[in-house]
Amino acid sequence: MKSQAEIQTILNQLRSQGIENEVVEFKEAKNQYDFSKIGKYFSALCNEANLKNKRSAWLVFGVKDNDKSIVGSRFRTNRVDLDSLKAEVANHTTGRLTFMEIYEVAEPEGRVVLFEIPAAPKGIPIAWQGHYYGRDGEELNALNLEEVERIREQARSEDWSATLAEGATIDDLSAEAILKARESYKRKNAHLVEEIDQWSDETFLNKAKVCIKGKITRTAILLLGKSESEHFINPSTAKIS
Repeated sequence: MKSQAEIQTILNQLRSQGIENEVVEFKEAKNQYDFSKIGKYFSALCNEANLKNKRSAWLVFGVKDNDKSIVGSRFRTNRVDLDSLKAEVANHTTGRLTFMEIYEVAEPEGRVVLFEIPAAPKGIPIAWQGHYYGRDGEELNALNLEEVERIREQARSEDWSATLAEGATIDDLSAEAILKARESYKRKNAHLVEEIDQWSDETFLNKAKVCIKGKITRTAILLLGKSESEHFINPSTAKIS
């Protein structure tokens, strides 16, 4: 969760852009705002953040969209009601995706509410009530078929084996398997034998490209993992054919 100072900086940056774009939407929302429209913007901004390779997108209440002046919003001023919007939105989205966080900023001109929206996961376009939404500039529209397929293609083109095994550490690898891998690596790189002997296990695994900056990949679990480490690659099985 971002600090108040960070959110203030983000708000200033968003307003200074001058115009809306596919990953930022400003609404006055002085009192209330239609729930269905919130959901449609959630879907659209999710998908556009993915397509623009952004970590997140922003829906901002209490700011005019034409000149970015602050007008203040009284949308769900009770914090409990505001936070409940996360579950309400999740009930209608693909995979129950919802806001990363909802922030409030008290400006002299009035209250501003910032909804941080996550980018759609790789390979999974996000729908609202069964429909995919996107942006054409500032316009909210259906996500076109080319964009839907572009997001879906991400899953087909991903290198499964190179993905990090979430939560795995070097302790989940077999010391015996690492030793055998070292010997094999030295046979293929005879000119580096003395140097290889000086490497730590972590350095060796990084050099052998089965780990990424010390992080354990599915390849490392598959080739070097202890038998009890197979759960890190579920639902796949640790067998090579």
